[in-house]
Amino acid sequence: MSGLRYLLPYDFSPLTLLSYMLVLGLYGVALLRMPENERPGPGRIVTFVLGVMLCYGVMQTRFDYYSQYMFFVHRGQHLILHHLGPVLIALSNPLPVMRFWYRQMSPSMRSWLRPIGWAYRVLQQPAIASILFVGLIYFWLWPPIHFDAMLSRQLYWVMNWSMLLDGLLFWWLIFDPRSPAITNALGYGKRILLLALVAIPQMILGAWIVFSRGMVYDVYEVCGRAWPMPPETDQLLGGLLTWIPPAMMSIVGILIVLRRAMHEDGKFPKARSLAGGNA
Repeated sequence: MSGLRYLLPYDFSPLTLLSYMLVLGLYGVALLRMPENERPGPGRIVTFVLGVMLCYGVMQTRFDYYSQYMFFVHRGQHLILHHLGPVLIALSNPLPVMRFWYRQMSPSMRSWLRPIGWAYRVLQQPAIASILFVGLIYFWLWPPIHFDAMLSRQLYWVMNWSMLLDGLLFWWLIFDPRSPAITNALGYGKRILLLALVAIPQMILGAWIVFSRGMVYDVYEVCGRAWPMPPETDQLLGGLLTWIPPAMMSIVGILIVLRRAMHEDGKFPKARSLAGGNA
């Protein structure tokens, strides 16, 4: 039973718990009610659930405690919320499930979604999406802002939720399953360019943390660390997690997009010629 306490929330948030339960509940009900030919396969279902549960785990288990008292664990938390979890969710392609629920909505309910759709289209503009993706990392790691966020419960939750939602938006733009040849989805070449561009500033930030002299994030000195680790080691590991894994995920993303582009090449020649330079 002592091991179960690590699965219990350190800082319980009813809103967070209900949000994850709602997402998994709607996904599960849709799977049961969808036509079999539209239903995602087992691999996609597992990928979606794994991505959701990873994000839940770093927000509502004992992991969250360590992320508040160790800088490198905090960077691991944001690596999952901003990268790994959203990547798995986007790769699972929940679009058929989303379409199922949209068809179930009444016209009045759909009208309420129009402002959300407008905001979504604005945020999915490539320049805005990439600036927001990198900008949020820099914003929350700006030492004065980071200090306040780690000491304020409300600001801490805003930080984590903003990283998760922004990660979902960006990686969905990258791994949008719709073909650029026959839809208005972002072209594969532009997706690869975005992945390369967002990797550079993340690498620079991580390198700056690694090679900084002195303590950059002294909030962990004020609050105390969960483990008796030298502050320099904690900062070094946190900088490496900011530097290397995000760059590697950009490389993996580029390879996935390239594979999709090569697999699709020649499938829609007529549509591709009409689409012009979109791909």
